Amino acid sequence: MKRRIVLTGAFIGMLAIIFGAFGAHLLKKYLSIEELNTFEVGVRYQMYHALFLLFLSTRKDIAEKTIKTIYNLVVAGVVLFSGSIYLLATKSLTLFDFKIIVFATPLGGFLLIIAWAVLFLTILRKKS
Repeated sequence: MKRRIVLTGAFIGMLAIIFGAFGAHLLKKYLSIEELNTFEVGVRYQMYHALFLLFLSTRKDIAEKTIKTIYNLVVAGVVLFSGSIYLLATKSLTLFDFKIIVFATPLGGFLLIIAWAVLFLTILRKKS
């Protein structure tokens, strides 16, 4: 599980760098400042959670089942939150109406919050 978490964290982080560069260098010609700022929010939260996964992989005091739960919440949350933000921020470049997926952003954010809450409560309940 630890290897999978590290690989996923590294992959999500790598994609965040790629998307950030893509937004900063290519999309700035086509998107408004507001759309670029929205796109950057997706990149930022994706990177935060890549680092979160790398941190999670170092924890030896958390049960494997709990780590797996946090991992699944983070991966699903990043895909839904950042993924939907990327699509919504670039909707002016396509003919598809991405408003259909607008529910994905708050759902993804909620999953990320739950992941952090599970970590917090797990550590809080541990005796020092």
